[in-house]
Amino acid sequence: MDFDLNTILRANIKKLVPYSSARDEYKGKEGIFLDANENSNGSPILLEEFSGVNLNRYPDPLQLELKEKLGKIKGLPIENIFLGNGSDEAIDILFRAFCEPGKDNAIICPPTYGMYEVSANINDVQVIKVPLTLDKFQLDTENIINGITTNTKLIFICCPNNPTGNGVKWDSIRSILESFKGIVVIDEAYINFASYRSLIPELLNYPNLVILQTLSKAWGLAGLRVGTAFASQQIIDVFNKIKPPYNINSVSQKIALEALNNLEQVNSWIKKIVLERNKLIEAIIKLPFIIKVYPSEANFILVKTTNAIDIYNYLSENKIIIRNRSTVTLCEGCLRITIGTKKENELLLNTLTNYNK
Repeated sequence: MDFDLNTILRANIKKLVPYSSARDEYKGKEGIFLDANENSNGSPILLEEFSGVNLNRYPDPLQLELKEKLGKIKGLPIENIFLGNGSDEAIDILFRAFCEPGKDNAIICPPTYGMYEVSANINDVQVIKVPLTLDKFQLDTENIINGITTNTKLIFICCPNNPTGNGVKWDSIRSILESFKGIVVIDEAYINFASYRSLIPELLNYPNLVILQTLSKAWGLAGLRVGTAFASQQIIDVFNKIKPPYNINSVSQKIALEALNNLEQVNSWIKKIVLERNKLIEAIIKLPFIIKVYPSEANFILVKTTNAIDIYNYLSENKIIIRNRSTVTLCEGCLRITIGTKKENELLLNTLTNYNK
């Protein structure tokens, strides 16, 4: 029997460039990992602390207990909360729910989180790119609004932005919300490290606003894969209609619930990470091969260097893993460094001090 997979594979999947995660670039198991913007302090609970999960039973499909706890922290009713298998599930649902394949488009603002474009390509949705401004990585509001067509259904804004780390001005976001009849998605994965508040209160004013957050960063639960979307009940109802019935397993629900009871511990870690971030910025800018350190509202910094590839390889050889972002739009010569523990940051700086090429 002759079988040619390419004859039945969708054309957009043939051309698809998959998302490249931080761990795709480094295959080793040992080292100091300052590449994926995880919480280097760990997670607020130990696996040994949780029990009582009946694995022979299906999990709560709507995660009501977890949503109720999260809602108290965020000041929202459970009807405005969606929980997904990471924020990536929410991103994928947005494309599947609101974009006609091969017809509609979405606007993204590079440099930004890569999954917006990957998910668009998987769903055969055209991507319109309106780059951030070169000077301070802010939204080019006028060109975003001018780039909207009758087939534009989604606009993605990452704030604080990844990989640049900066916040985005509220005036720009508000202008877009008020000018666009589609959905504006604000990705707040790093909001816990920012000096400004979440836009969650604005959900009352803008029915076309969707806010994404995650337990992967400040909460130290990257391995759990629990992301959140906050929106009007009307939009959340659409999310729940599309998602798989049991998208968050029982163990993840239990661990996440226990973690949410450790808010004081997490807030302490956030303060520690912000302090270490500021100290690292002050120290690293003094190195002769560092051209610029961009302001950061996240748990990572973006640095412009004289030779990003060589510095990345040098650190990798010394088992310190960061992220090379030098091929990303507007990030030529740049490396992204996750804020580690005090000990990890000191080792990073000591190793960089010995770099002499």
